[in-house]
Amino acid sequence: MVPIRLFIVFILPIIFSILVGSVVMADTLQKPDRELNMWPMSNSESSASHGLSIQIIGLSSQYSVSEPVEIEVKISDFSFNCGNLYITIYTSGKSDVVTQGGFFEQCFENGSNILPVNDKFSKVISIPGSYQLVADMVSKDLSNISTSGIFTVK
Repeated sequence: MVPIRLFIVFILPIIFSILVGSVVMADTLQKPDRELNMWPMSNSESSASHGLSIQIIGLSSQYSVSEPVEIEVKISDFSFNCGNLYITIYTSGKSDVVTQGGFFEQCFENGSNILPVNDKFSKVISIPGSYQLVADMVSKDLSNISTSGIFTVK
């Protein structure tokens, strides 16, 4: 038989933790509109407040299997004159990442607000289908703006 001291010290805290955790999870799951904002760079309020301050330039609606997807990004919000640019291509309708590119410490000066600076985003998608391209600009204070476009590969 298990001594009472062993039960109180080891087994009872485990049972108590499982019960409290279950109550907290049940309460959380009852609120479907709850939003967990764990990453400041995915702040949807910041993205929505900037409107058309970021645009994808050069995205066609259709590409062939061997043709590269080459785009640039135009920033019209000058509070984002320096930061990191992330370009990600997802399978349309899903969250599966096909390819992505990161361009760090992108700063534009002298009125040239086209990114990436001294670099280019060029990726070949070899599987036919529908895709979504998302461009995110994250400033040094971790506020972000983003835009997206949809294209097909045949």
